[in-house]
Amino acid sequence: KQWYHAEYGNVDEKEVSDKVFELIFAFDEIIALGYRENVSLAQIKTYTEMDSHDEKVFQAVRQTQEREAKEEMKKKAKELQRQRMEAQRSGRSPYTTGIGSVNSSTGPMAPTQTSEMPLPTNPTPTPSASRPKPSGRGMKLGRKGADIDTFVDSVRKDGGVVKDANKIAAAEPTRTTTAPAVSTSPLHLRQEEKMVASLHREGDVDMFEVRGILCLNVANEELANIQISVAANDNRQVQIQTHPNIDKKAFNETGVVRMKQAGRPFPLNTDVGVIKWRFQSTDSMDLPLVINCWPSESGRGCDVNIEYELQDTSLELYNVTISLPVSNQGGLTVAQCDGSYEHAQGHLQWTIPLIDKSNSSGTLEFTAVGSPDSFYPVNVFFNMNSPFCDIRLNGVTLSGTDQNVPYTSECSVITEQYTVE
Repeated sequence: KQWYHAEYGNVDEKEVSDKVFELIFAFDEIIALGYRENVSLAQIKTYTEMDSHDEKVFQAVRQTQEREAKEEMKKKAKELQRQRMEAQRSGRSPYTTGIGSVNSSTGPMAPTQTSEMPLPTNPTPTPSASRPKPSGRGMKLGRKGADIDTFVDSVRKDGGVVKDANKIAAAEPTRTTTAPAVSTSPLHLRQEEKMVASLHREGDVDMFEVRGILCLNVANEELANIQISVAANDNRQVQIQTHPNIDKKAFNETGVVRMKQAGRPFPLNTDVGVIKWRFQSTDSMDLPLVINCWPSESGRGCDVNIEYELQDTSLELYNVTISLPVSNQGGLTVAQCDGSYEHAQGHLQWTIPLIDKSNSSGTLEFTAVGSPDSFYPVNVFFNMNSPFCDIRLNGVTLSGTDQNVPYTSECSVITEQYTVE
């Protein structure tokens, strides 16, 4: 059985079966809680084809390690070639240690017997030696374990300066995350938001999106019949959607979250999502944090100036980490840093514990080897303790009464992806 699609042409059952998971993910973007999302085909493609940040970091680290290993091997080959040429010019065989009895002669040096020292257990190959036979296992660059230890040890024996092999790790930006605390409260409310931003180095915004959800957890059966007062005062175009079992009309008119069916209690001991919201924009003025990166070539490599700016000074960003690729070769010279930094495994991580109105802007200036394009992408991570979208809790009462109910609440905002390319 075949179908015809205007974009993809004839499609049969086998092709549909091969792409069944991709189709499920696409439908998940279209339908939520039984309702159709207001999304276009282009947006669905963007969500389903979105690159993984962790995968990008892993690929960048692996490529950096491969480049460094290749450069080290080239330097080693040149050094061995130089030693070989010097040995030939002095009349010594490049394959012996040169220790033994030599007959003096005024004429050209004749072949002599030498008493060679025993070769070391792991001899260092020379360029003139024959190519070793394949061992059946290829060299895996960047793999932890014996391969890295052997390579590091050989470089150290040759006089190179290498970090401790035990400290070699992936250069993914460190990100402070805390697991949600298990609440012992009879009634606990949790707000959660996730940010995704794809930005251009020139300042344009490809996509900025914030997705949020309000969940409740009822542990006491006496508090299962409640209503939550929510104030949605955001002047931006924030799309808010209620769960199908929530009284949508009551929420739109009074901001009260309650069950559509009167007298029906909320489930016990379960995180229940009651409302969710989404904000999308391509306006740079809506971004919480703007990153300006200015790399310029100089005689020493590149002079890089990075600046952050908090656009809404009422926000507080915690555990801010700005990470960008910076080569380990050629050294790093930092001229100014508002905060702290760490340079390891081909990445520079700039850390600011808190960004608020007291330090709404900051600068990092450094000089390193590379071209202007080599310092991208810039990845940003942070979290917040209050919602980015102005959706706040006013209180909780028993359904049909004005009796206040005590409750605990928490809010977490994290960046899933915040990239400048």
